[in-house]
Amino acid sequence: MKSFSFAPISSPDSKILILGTMPGTKSLELNQYYGHKQNNFWKFLFEILGEEFSPDYETRKKLLIKNHIALWDVLQFCDRVGSLDSAIKNEIANDFEDFLEKHPKIEYILFNGQKAAAFFKKYVHLKKEYKKFTLPSTSPANASKTSQDKLKEWSIIQTLL
Repeated sequence: MKSFSFAPISSPDSKILILGTMPGTKSLELNQYYGHKQNNFWKFLFEILGEEFSPDYETRKKLLIKNHIALWDVLQFCDRVGSLDSAIKNEIANDFEDFLEKHPKIEYILFNGQKAAAFFKKYVHLKKEYKKFTLPSTSPANASKTSQDKLKEWSIIQTLL
């Protein structure tokens, strides 16, 4: 199945860029980043940023903008059956030079999982240096750590704001 990433959620004031790999099946179906109810991404962000959790997607996007966080995916396009990153083939990366040029306040790039970081390293070669952090995937498929352990690592966001 051919998959295309979403447009980024960002503002000119974004300071942190969080990158996933590519939206999964449920996210594509809902046309929302991290749309699978079992994915902890939004739960983590609301908790870390001290806000009451909301299932409303517009509220979720506003939470990011309010806290100067941009959200995008490393890949612009790929072939994939299902949602597993290990099934990705024929991938093409997004244009980060252009994006980062339009978002000059970004200082930090956070990867939601090892695969996002690996694809970024493979395809993206930036002129400017950024502080990068690879965090455990918030996907329910990543069972190597407990939700609480993942949340602790994701809490680095508090120190970057």
